[in-house]
This record gives sequence, C-alpha cells and structure tokens, in this order.
Amino acid sequence: MTDVVDSDELLRRIQRARACAAEEERSWRARSDELEPSDPEAARDAAVRTLAYEAVTRVLDEVIRPGSR
Repeated sequence: MTDVVDSDELLRRIQRARACAAEEERSWRARSDELEPSDPEAARDAAVRTLAYEAVTRVLDEVIRPGSR
C-alpha cells in the first residue's frame, strides 16, 4: 500500500472498516444465538468471534470519536 491519502479519505476508510466490523459482530451474534440449542460448542466459538468484532468496533469508535466511550 503505497498510496498517499488525505485525512478525509483516511476517515472514510476507518468508517467503512467500523461499519464492516459492526455488521460482522451482528452476524456472529445471530449465529451464536441460532447455534446455542443445537451445537453449544459452535455457539461458544461464534460468541468469541462476536466479542472480537465488538472490540474492533469499540477501538474504531474511539479513533473516529475520541472519548465517545
């Protein structure tokens, strides 16, 4: 990645990454809820992934809006 980007483009990229992480968090949370009755081990794995995407979302929120959390 050798492209030079201005601050507006960097902010747009961070916002897109945050939106992607938030969507993945929702997806894994739904998958965890869906798997809980039939496959508890897979549900736990999905719950861990949910937590990971939640952490990414929180970090990117802090980058976009410092002190918001």
